[in-house]
Amino acid sequence: MENVILVIHLILALCLIGVVLLQRSEGGGLGMGGGGGGGVMSARGAATALGKLTWGFAIAFIATSITLTVIAAQNSDGSSVIDRLGGSSVPAPAADDSPALPAGGDLLPPTEDAPLAPPRAD
Repeated sequence: MENVILVIHLILALCLIGVVLLQRSEGGGLGMGGGGGGGVMSARGAATALGKLTWGFAIAFIATSITLTVIAAQNSDGSSVIDRLGGSSVPAPAADDSPALPAGGDLLPPTEDAPLAPPRAD
């Protein structure tokens, strides 16, 4: 069921993008417009039809968004992602396990008279 609603949601998003791009903007934009003339699909008639279509797609898009949110909340059942994966994020060390760290002397810089910076190349 969730996959069907998700596919409908994606189709609505694409249709909404398409309808918005077809609308005539103040500067002309990507509008279908052309000339005046009367008739059923005049510039004003197309604008109101595209406006109604935009509102319809927008309402359906919001409805599918809310539906998907409700379904996702029901599927979570109050458990975290880590619980669903079946483990903890950090494994606990065993009691007899000692950390494999280098000896303290390995972490210190050498004590001999070695230069701290490489010699200059003149």
